[in-house]
Amino acid sequence: MDFISLITKRRSIRRYRTREIESEKIEILAEAALRAPSSRGLNHWEFIFVSDKALLQEMSISKPHGASFLKNAALGIVVCANADKSDVWVEDASIASIYIHLAAVYLGLGSCWIQIRKRMHDQQKTAGEHIAEVLGVPSGLRVESVIAIGYPDEEKPQHAKEELQYQKVHRNRYGSQLKK
Repeated sequence: MDFISLITKRRSIRRYRTREIESEKIEILAEAALRAPSSRGLNHWEFIFVSDKALLQEMSISKPHGASFLKNAALGIVVCANADKSDVWVEDASIASIYIHLAAVYLGLGSCWIQIRKRMHDQQKTAGEHIAEVLGVPSGLRVESVIAIGYPDEEKPQHAKEELQYQKVHRNRYGSQLKK
């Protein structure tokens, strides 16, 4: 699969078949995450691969909206980073997350980002604090996101090239369109 085909095929998949992910594929997802670039090569991110159904269920209620589908995923990858070690931990964790998404597509899996940072679990606790409690995440690590992964049980059409917003791409100076 060439790169454009890969990114064209990537969609947010929220429905999954009840099928476990093979250990070889999980190892590839881990390698993809660990190969992601990070600022100054600090590699301060860490990943928690969760396949236990009870834990996925508990994580699926980490926030009021946008996480419930995690309970039906075969795998949830919690992306964490140490905010004390880098001022760009959010960016580095996000880059690692997209590496995981692209590896999932390559492996024939579906995935969906679940935003955790700056989201609330309830009125007293953040979504990140909830996940940290559930999984025993050390206090120095911050949870950026969870990526739900599984074999897709839905198909979504790719976005047509004609629908891409090329007007938002400029050449040399703002206002000079790249493509007309």
